[in-house]
Amino acid sequence: MHIAILTFEGFNELDSLIALGILHRIKRPGWRVSIAGPAARVQSMNGVVVECQASLREASRADAVIVGSGMRTREVVADAGLMAQLELDPSRQLLGAQCSGTLVLAKLGLLAGIPACTDLTTRPWVEEAGVAVLGQPFFAKGNVATAGGCLASQYLAAWVIARLVGTEAAQSAMHYVAPVGEKDEYVSRAMRNIAPSLEPALA
Repeated sequence: MHIAILTFEGFNELDSLIALGILHRIKRPGWRVSIAGPAARVQSMNGVVVECQASLREASRADAVIVGSGMRTREVVADAGLMAQLELDPSRQLLGAQCSGTLVLAKLGLLAGIPACTDLTTRPWVEEAGVAVLGQPFFAKGNVATAGGCLASQYLAAWVIARLVGTEAAQSAMHYVAPVGEKDEYVSRAMRNIAPSLEPALA
């Protein structure tokens, strides 16, 4: 099971790395979580350089893909060659997007008829792309989910785990990373956000 987190130049560390950390709480044979990017290395909006573990084309074959956000997302969606590498398909993949990553899914035509979540800065660009934006942290319909706000990345990760493994695994992963003394509260909030859109686990 391969989960790819699309991570571009100028990426937001909170989006890509929080999801990465939570998804790595699953310890199963064949479970793989990758930072996927357009080059061997990408640099974050704050100057952190990470090595990509998968290409965009490999990500297009993954079982689940999360599109992270960043300060250069409008450059990403304007790059026809780069966008052409993103052969994403909700009929065979779980697709999630965080903040400006929602704009990527919108420009790929993957949010047609589906309302979405994004951050306040990206909202007008997503609306210009013809997608209705919700004022909430998470929404999913079928195999497509979006989240708004950096720390809403936890909901995308929990949703992916719940869909691929099951709700108990999602609760366990969230319980592990939640602050001491607030674990039940964090788990409850996460599950409250993702539960309405859960389908049976795919595993």
